[in-house]
Amino acid sequence: MFRKMRRKGQEITESECIEILTNQPRGVLALLGDYDYPYAVPMSHVYVDGKIYFHGAMEGHKNDAIRHCDKVSYCVVNNGVLNDDCWSYTFKSVIVFGRVRILKDNDEKIEKLTCLGDKFNKAHEETADEIRRLLDKTEVFEITIEHMSGKIVEEN
Repeated sequence: MFRKMRRKGQEITESECIEILTNQPRGVLALLGDYDYPYAVPMSHVYVDGKIYFHGAMEGHKNDAIRHCDKVSYCVVNNGVLNDDCWSYTFKSVIVFGRVRILKDNDEKIEKLTCLGDKFNKAHEETADEIRRLLDKTEVFEITIEHMSGKIVEEN
């Protein structure tokens, strides 16, 4: 169903893809938006137990798009390394295709928000405070990965 990578020599391993999803803080979520236009939005995420989680408001363009069509893609790029020529980079990217759902169970929401918050906050108590304060105003989204590929790009 999903296309194979055209440039096999640039393909990275599944474990390298998972490392990027785990360690990088942000990616771009692509959805089918209003009037069937693509809608891509930068998101902070956490990769837990083979799935990607992010959060957001309870209404808006992203939510409407997800309720209309649960198929998404999510792209993450690492920081890369500056090459010796001082202008080009070598970097790795991952693209995930999957289905997204909105978590409804509060215990599940708290668990995933804790993982997400602890990735970004210096202290766990900051995460817990934010969750207590904003849980009722926050959606938590889960991407179940159906296909994942990654590649290394060496700019010339």
